[in-house]
Amino acid sequence: MNPTPTLERLRFNMIEQQIRPWDVLDNDILELLAQIHREDYVPEAHRTLSFFDMELPLLDGSVPGEIMLSPKVEARTLQDLHIKKHETVLEIGTGSGFMAALLGARAAQVLSLEINPVLAARAAETLHRNGVTNVEVRHADGSVPLPSGPSFDVIVLSGSVARIPQNLLGSLKVGGRLSAIVGEEPMMRAHFVTRTSESKWDTIQPWDTMAPRLLNFPEPSRFAF
Repeated sequence: MNPTPTLERLRFNMIEQQIRPWDVLDNDILELLAQIHREDYVPEAHRTLSFFDMELPLLDGSVPGEIMLSPKVEARTLQDLHIKKHETVLEIGTGSGFMAALLGARAAQVLSLEINPVLAARAAETLHRNGVTNVEVRHADGSVPLPSGPSFDVIVLSGSVARIPQNLLGSLKVGGRLSAIVGEEPMMRAHFVTRTSESKWDTIQPWDTMAPRLLNFPEPSRFAF
């Protein structure tokens, strides 16, 4: 009879069998995923599934789309953003708070917006319990421009949109990067946008994935004839 795998063995397998094969090869990112324990951010009912290659529901299922992205998508996004220690980050869609914790470990300061008040409160408490001090979780609709109009080095959309709003592109500093999953089922692609000047943004689309919609972002019009 095989012994039950330990959490550390499950974490090792997640990194080596799911994340590394998805072209996440930055050793700093891989070490970070070993240090920040994903199971601490997973709802208790799904804790045993923390290391599986799947999206996890964050509530009771009554609110569609309230999920935790798969480990490989979180890791690849973090790697491809190339966050530096002095940078500021805006995350839209806090969810469990796990991605915010990863961002906080790479950046100087993170502002994470969550439209669901239950998730916002839960994520803030989880981050505090795990000693994350440079992440502010704010209950807010990320589709609405911030009233003070701050700019950020990095913006992360932790969910999908039909298109990237111009107000978010305008909230990037020159040299800043934005990540988003863009498109419609069954075809979505990760977009990484770099603001190269006051009036120019360059975009790459390096990999395919799927993610539930972020709430209240514009959808394309559909006309029936």
